[in-house]
Amino acid sequence: MELMTPTDAVFLLGESREHPMHVGGLQLYEPPPGAGPEFVREFTEAMLANNEFQPTFRKHPAAIMGGITPMAWSYDDEVDVDYHVRRSALASPGRVRELLELTSRLHTGLLDRHRPLWELYVVEGLSDGRFAIYSKMHHALIDGVSALKLMQRTLSYDPDDREVRAVWNLPKPTRALSPVSRLGSLVKTAGSVAALGPSTVSLARAALLEQQVTLPFGAPRTMLNVKIGGARRCAAQSWSVDRIKTVKRAAGVTLNDVVLAMCAGALRYYLLEQNALPDTPLIAMVPVSLRREDEADAGGNRVGAILCNLATHTDDPAQRLQTVSESMHKNKRVFSQLPRVQALALSALNMSSLALAAVPGWVSSTSPPFNIVISNVPGPHEQMYYGGARLDGNYPMSIAMDGQALNITLVSNAGNLEFGLVGCRRSVPHLQRLLAHLESSLKDLERAVGV
Repeated sequence: MELMTPTDAVFLLGESREHPMHVGGLQLYEPPPGAGPEFVREFTEAMLANNEFQPTFRKHPAAIMGGITPMAWSYDDEVDVDYHVRRSALASPGRVRELLELTSRLHTGLLDRHRPLWELYVVEGLSDGRFAIYSKMHHALIDGVSALKLMQRTLSYDPDDREVRAVWNLPKPTRALSPVSRLGSLVKTAGSVAALGPSTVSLARAALLEQQVTLPFGAPRTMLNVKIGGARRCAAQSWSVDRIKTVKRAAGVTLNDVVLAMCAGALRYYLLEQNALPDTPLIAMVPVSLRREDEADAGGNRVGAILCNLATHTDDPAQRLQTVSESMHKNKRVFSQLPRVQALALSALNMSSLALAAVPGWVSSTSPPFNIVISNVPGPHEQMYYGGARLDGNYPMSIAMDGQALNITLVSNAGNLEFGLVGCRRSVPHLQRLLAHLESSLKDLERAVGV
């Protein structure tokens, strides 16, 4: 056994039936030309032939000294790979709709704490001949971005590379970790805010007040900011990067500004449809890298929790995009001017409420610090393959929490932006409609800038 870090313990202690604390991903693959009907079976068998397991994939929580709470990691010498890796097929008619319904059920289920905290499903039966892989790992083991990077290391840029690598059998990378992180890394920062000292927090807060930058707990109450149930619904879709870059160039903003405005318009459409649009604008929490250009290869992490005004109160998409761009620019400028410790303290201040959401009555009695997390994670820019199969889609599936019933995360992948939406099945009805609203919002932006 080895003692668990406080952060790992928090992710396990904070988990309940209503709050699964795993991160997941759904990948779609096109078999190589000439592949026969046995390709997926042979692919799965080749994956299972990787019978060595790195420590991360062998450990599960254990109590020490007869306690009932998980405070240590126990490592299994033998891993029941047939339990962790499962091959299944979709029911007819095998549409992406059926795949996402299966993904929703799989993303809802808790991981078995008596086994290593990960599962992987190879899913065939799609009517168009493709197959899918859904995987999930507990946040106590890994954060979402690290899990995504791990998956990408099994892939190849060579379509003729037929080796089927397995995530559990990869050697640890020697390069520095990615400077971009998502919800998990920011929660870790929030959990350690006390160590930064009250003077640091007050200095960071003062800097923001002087710059009139968005502060937490100023977001309106919405149907998205409630206590949630345990069932999840997942939705996914891809959009061409070229379309978004065209809007970016015409408007003179960043690509992420366009993505945020696209999400803002979709949220406005959705909340109007539900008769639930507040008069004041929604606030998004946006994880961003705070690294300067001259620090690009410096290693380590500089991640900020930026709060962005989504301007959902206006029906003018051009004005909405401008407001989003100005909000992001102003917030990032203040973060870049703060010393490192103060920038971390400010991120912790912005994220602190996530650690308090489990306190009885907290979500219902306080204003939300922000309304939604929208995270844009960099991925591969070139086409990738897995055992010769072409990666057609790579959709991240993150965590919904009390007070944050909807999460939007997207990943760049070979000329596309792949959106993965995860919502509480009860609190966010008809989640899939947000996909149509995202398309409508992008069309609004294209018309607004004249493209």
